Amino acid sequence: MSTTELPASHAELMDGVYRWQRHIYDLTRKYYLLGRDRMIAGLDVPQGGTVLELGCGTGRNIILAARAYPDTRFFGLDISAEMLETAGKAIDREGLSDRVTLARGDATDFDSEALYGVERFDRIFVSYSLSMIPGWEKTVSAALAALAPTGSLHIVDFGQQEGLPGWFRTLLRGWLKKFHVTPRESLCDVLESEAERTGATFRFRTFYRGYAWLAVIGPRS
Repeated sequence: MSTTELPASHAELMDGVYRWQRHIYDLTRKYYLLGRDRMIAGLDVPQGGTVLELGCGTGRNIILAARAYPDTRFFGLDISAEMLETAGKAIDREGLSDRVTLARGDATDFDSEALYGVERFDRIFVSYSLSMIPGWEKTVSAALAALAPTGSLHIVDFGQQEGLPGWFRTLLRGWLKKFHVTPRESLCDVLESEAERTGATFRFRTFYRGYAWLAVIGPRS
């Protein structure tokens, strides 16, 4: 999907949200976007592999993953031009421009061949983005369609805080709503259904008393 075909309302919304937030995003989000580093550590990218992040934001995750997997090529997709500007500068500062390619696009409908010249990826990951994407289920389907036969999809996002006090859930939901974030109650069910549909394996775990959910859809065992 080209830039001109992006859903204007959501792209503009995200640019508006992050036009200023992007400058302090990584400083603030590290306190409540929990489990991202755990997901990156579990990517287990094959040597010389390719990795795509959907909703790459400031580039924080791609930079950490690129350090962890030095023989890997990375690709990032985001709908926000503001976030991509920040990500591009960060990647340049880290000297990773030769290994990381960024593109603007809609995670629910993208053409990786047109954007990157890559048809399939060994790993795709989505970190705290499904809770911000309208029609997020389409992102799961699109990601699975872009995986290599032996590839895997890794997702970390807000859970339902099922083991935490009700007052905490209320405060958290109110705070997240200010940034157009909605934890996806049906995330586990949708991922499991997609894994069954594609004949893939499915692993799911909760941590921090349900604060966050981590899931992996992989090749047949």
